[in-house]
Amino acid sequence: MTPTAGPAPAPAPAPAPVQGNDRATYREVLAEPRFRLLFSTRTVAITAGALRITTFSVLVFASTGSPLLSALAFGIGFLPQLFGSLLLGSLADRLPPRALITGGYVLEGAAALLLALVRMPVAASLGVVALVALATPVFGGASGRLVAQWLAGDAYVLGRSLNNIAGSGAQLLGLALGGAAVAVLGPRRALAVSAALYLGCALAIRLRLPRLPRLQPGESDGGAVRASLHGAGRLLRGRTVRRLMLAQWLPPAFVAGAEGLIVAYAGGRGFAPGWYAVLMGCLPVGMLVGDLLVGRLLRPPTRERLVVPLVALMGLPLVGFGTEPGVGVSSCLLLLCGFGFAYGLGLQRPFLDALPPDGQGQAFGLLGSGGMTLQGAGPACFGAVAAGIGTGGAIALAGGATALAAGWLLTWHPSDHKQPMKGPSA
Repeated sequence: MTPTAGPAPAPAPAPAPVQGNDRATYREVLAEPRFRLLFSTRTVAITAGALRITTFSVLVFASTGSPLLSALAFGIGFLPQLFGSLLLGSLADRLPPRALITGGYVLEGAAALLLALVRMPVAASLGVVALVALATPVFGGASGRLVAQWLAGDAYVLGRSLNNIAGSGAQLLGLALGGAAVAVLGPRRALAVSAALYLGCALAIRLRLPRLPRLQPGESDGGAVRASLHGAGRLLRGRTVRRLMLAQWLPPAFVAGAEGLIVAYAGGRGFAPGWYAVLMGCLPVGMLVGDLLVGRLLRPPTRERLVVPLVALMGLPLVGFGTEPGVGVSSCLLLLCGFGFAYGLGLQRPFLDALPPDGQGQAFGLLGSGGMTLQGAGPACFGAVAAGIGTGGAIALAGGATALAAGWLLTWHPSDHKQPMKGPSA
């Protein structure tokens, strides 16, 4: 980690937090300078990550000609994250956050630079990306913990909404930028551009984020791995936290399974070339509109009451693919499905309230890494189903599974997800 160069200046005073059921605004959230710094660097880093994923996949395909290895290169940065969260997640609460987040961006940038400059065997390059992915939940967990500390009440929910909106946009930009950069610069120079973006984020965090203490004291109870496994077990044994994590994991995983079949569906229905890209873009557009409208117009209690209807809205339009609709109807169904993703805003306050104060960083890292892993598994599972019943039927099945998840949420008692976790058996 980079050494500390003296005490940092005191941060600018934050705006008065929004309390209780008061509705916040995006302007109030962005008025918090420390959140603004984390938000902007995270957006740039997501763009850099999408650029790196695209160009690395192209590089692997160019050197091997193997579609399998190219697909593995695309997904290798996601799959190890759950293991990293289980084995190293406690570090998000045990290490000073500025050094941790800075070090994370430096590590990502160094990996991209290594891939750009050194001609390694494919197995070695895949190993480099996988090792970085193991540590990703630690950096993400530390950042999520800081956001939860700096934004109170509904401002925290809108902060998460802004991150979702910017994340979707940054991924689309990174993927598009990746294609353009490879065409103009070639894959290795494009990887160097990704490295430069990461290192710029690291520099911004190092210079502008105040030096903050670690949340937990420095004593060890047997090492980071043991503490991480213990902390993950404590979180997952708690019924409230476990339910709220599953509620945020399962519906997106089912929808990701459907999303992974869109290209095959468009090809099987004989849609004109290029229409698959339009269909792929409908989900993120619906997500963006849903987050903006639900986050800005509805009060916190209303968002929480709409969780089940919005999850149902994610799934039921996909059931319509069982009739194998044309381009126009398919686009509308995917837009409606994307809008339903706003259900997550109604779970943010209950989830934060349920977390133990000394494990928030690990919880946010586990939430993100578990979601990534399941969203990576969804396309594989429903792709296998499509081989037997066709793509339209498999997409409809994914929608039905999402609707069943909504029914499961409906069985919760109102108090089940409002009590904070008190201990391992809460």
